[in-house]
Amino acid sequence: MRSSRGPLSAEDRDAAATEIDAPGTAEKHWLAARLPERLPHLDLPVGPVVVVAAHPDDEVLGFGGTMAALVGTGAAVHTVCLTDGEASHGDNDAPARDALAALRRAELAAALSELGSLSAPVHTGLPDTALDQHEDAAATAIADLLSEVQANVCLAPWDGDLHSDHEAAGRAARRACRTTNTALWSFPVWMWHWAHPQDPRVPWRRAGVLPLSPAALERKKAALARFASQLEARGPGIAPVLPPGEMAHHTRTFETVIR
Repeated sequence: MRSSRGPLSAEDRDAAATEIDAPGTAEKHWLAARLPERLPHLDLPVGPVVVVAAHPDDEVLGFGGTMAALVGTGAAVHTVCLTDGEASHGDNDAPARDALAALRRAELAAALSELGSLSAPVHTGLPDTALDQHEDAAATAIADLLSEVQANVCLAPWDGDLHSDHEAAGRAARRACRTTNTALWSFPVWMWHWAHPQDPRVPWRRAGVLPLSPAALERKKAALARFASQLEARGPGIAPVLPPGEMAHHTRTFETVIR
């Protein structure tokens, strides 16, 4: 796998898109791998916690159940969403992209409300699919929030996730955490699609699982249901961004982070 230390070249971007668009690893293979038996179980992080997303829904897909558990303990959970996900339906014209951005912001607000009492997300409005060209701005926004809330832990998309925006968000979070001396935990999103249980591209030695209570999992499922724009067909004959097979990876009884 290519290095995730900087913006993707056109060749890298095409190769990553090919892996993400290809048929993925079925959830039955991940279940058979018994990750909760193979990986260490982690305690809930101590708040305040900041959760970073490249697009509205990343934070819930990767960490929503644990967010609900944290809120249930009274911990302060803050979120920052770096783009509005306005490009998820293709190269629409500007009005259509603006409308989708507004819809996705509203979906995120509704989803976070399902997880419990969270503060309103910080939106930076950086361009979807071009986040790797705006990492300085992303790192600054994340560092500002980490400092403002005096966060103990930052959660962000894994910088090896293959999706260029996810990797850029992960790199920006890493920079921000170094600046503010904050611990960084990373969560995979698309990794469950393109990787496999023995995949050497995944740093399994640094991975751990956070078991979810039935109540936390139900809150996560309710939150995920709010992202209708990603769960429904994008047009006649066009599959949703998150089809049922993909959603199965994100409704397990545990979540996985890389530290």
